[in-house]
Amino acid sequence: MFGPEARLALYMEGAFESKTGKMGLGVLRYSPNPVVAVIDKGHAGERLADVTGIVHGAPIVAGVGEAADLGAEVLILGIAPPGGQIPDDWRPAMDEAVARGLSLVNGLHEGLSRRFPTLGPGQFVWDVRVEPPGIGVGGAQARLMANRRVLTVGTDMSVGKMTAGLEIARSARAKGVETAFVATGQVGIVITGAGVPLDAVRLDYASGAVENETLKYSASQLIVIEGQGSLIHPGSSATLPLMRGSCPTHLVLCHRAGMTRLPRVPWVEVPPLKEVVRLFEDTASACGTFGSPKVVGIALNTSHLDEGGACGAVREVERDTGLPVCDPVRDGAGPLLDAILRA
Repeated sequence: MFGPEARLALYMEGAFESKTGKMGLGVLRYSPNPVVAVIDKGHAGERLADVTGIVHGAPIVAGVGEAADLGAEVLILGIAPPGGQIPDDWRPAMDEAVARGLSLVNGLHEGLSRRFPTLGPGQFVWDVRVEPPGIGVGGAQARLMANRRVLTVGTDMSVGKMTAGLEIARSARAKGVETAFVATGQVGIVITGAGVPLDAVRLDYASGAVENETLKYSASQLIVIEGQGSLIHPGSSATLPLMRGSCPTHLVLCHRAGMTRLPRVPWVEVPPLKEVVRLFEDTASACGTFGSPKVVGIALNTSHLDEGGACGAVREVERDTGLPVCDPVRDGAGPLLDAILRA
């Protein structure tokens, strides 16, 4: 919906405190577009590095008007909260943005197109979570592809599956490996400009939608498929259609260091990671029906730890699982990529 030159502003009001700013943080870290402002009046004037840990030169400003004055052309709603609804107190800011000529990017379940039926020349509203046309029931056709296909899987929602996948793809391209990234969530789609919003697809067609997107990249040596949800989360049904649609040859398990229970459903204890590895491998294989993809490494999210704590957590998980482990943001995804290319 917009080219790599479009100047972006991220609307993040209250997102840093609520820990729901996944969209904005992902765009800050990975988008090729210039981000000219982050909007959050509670942190206006502060440095992004101090608030988010991401080194970026964009200022934090108090309102849409300041972002527009800095040259913003597109306003991205920077949150990805459970349930995907737009907060009521965000609506005046969206109205102001459209009135000032900005376009809107909305990754939430609640659509915005109907709210703004009349737009100026070149102005758009992109509701990202819309089921793509031309999909049908999956047939596991990706199993016939000759390339490596890596699916990131996780012990929970929001543990870094997209981040790990993007870092693996970045490392692979740096090594000269022709690599495609299949985005399956709203953040990855906005960053890369393509993909399938899996949680907007009817369940009967979910594996078919992933299959269609994966088959587009048959010429690539490596395809990295962005994972969603978790097999051990009671609210998630995303992992199975991702497995069947992409027929992965390799898996990378993503986990938050030290997490023993799921934060939003704390009655769910995280099993020992060796058992989690076996669960994902067995489910992906289905008694050998879909090959025998293996977990070749673990992407460990250590963003809440200092350097010493992160190193200790990596060593502990390596010792417990016998697999290569790294935090792909702190350390780069080299160990994960090496494991993928060796297997």
